[in-house]
Amino acid sequence: MFEITYTVKRIDGDYAVLTTDGGDENPVARALLPDEIEEGSRLLCKDFVYTLL
Repeated sequence: MFEITYTVKRIDGDYAVLTTDGGDENPVARALLPDEIEEGSRLLCKDFVYTLL
């Protein structure tokens, strides 16, 4: 089972740049993310489903 916690670093148009605690950046389409996200939001990705923490 895949599970990782991200922080929204910035929102860039149709994408949000997510970072891990290790500093790795991952651009993700905003359509896959909860509508309520903003910069600094924490997300849990479990089996490629993103939920707001």
